[in-house]
Amino acid sequence: MAHRAETVPRATWAARWTGALLCLAVAVIHVLDQGGITATRDPYYVGVAYHVLEVAAVVAAVLLLVGLVRPGWLLAVGVAVGPLLGYVLSRGPGLPGYSDDIGNWTEPLGLVSLAVEGALLLLSVPFFVRSVRRRGTSRAAARQTGR
Repeated sequence: MAHRAETVPRATWAARWTGALLCLAVAVIHVLDQGGITATRDPYYVGVAYHVLEVAAVVAAVLLLVGLVRPGWLLAVGVAVGPLLGYVLSRGPGLPGYSDDIGNWTEPLGLVSLAVEGALLLLSVPFFVRSVRRRGTSRAAARQTGR
């Protein structure tokens, strides 16, 4: 088990590192957007959502790097989808008590965020699906061999 890293294909390692770095980039972008780690955006629920996203992004990165790929990729999907949805809602119809960004589709940091989150989504969904399929295949093989 100590040599587990050697049995992981290089492409998988590269994907996990890329996913981890993209998760961390999402966290950094949102820390910058809120004005720092200790700052909280208004309204309060948006600020809390930012903090939850930042923590989730760091946890996803750690999970991917330590080899817990299924929960890591699943959380990475959430780290990508959550802010994408928030961007569309905050710029489109607006959010309750938060209408500052309605129509502000071309904010530079927002566009960077969209690019990073889009890349993370495109990377994490196939790898999560692959991890689920691999688990199903290994369970079926175990049943056939009587384990």
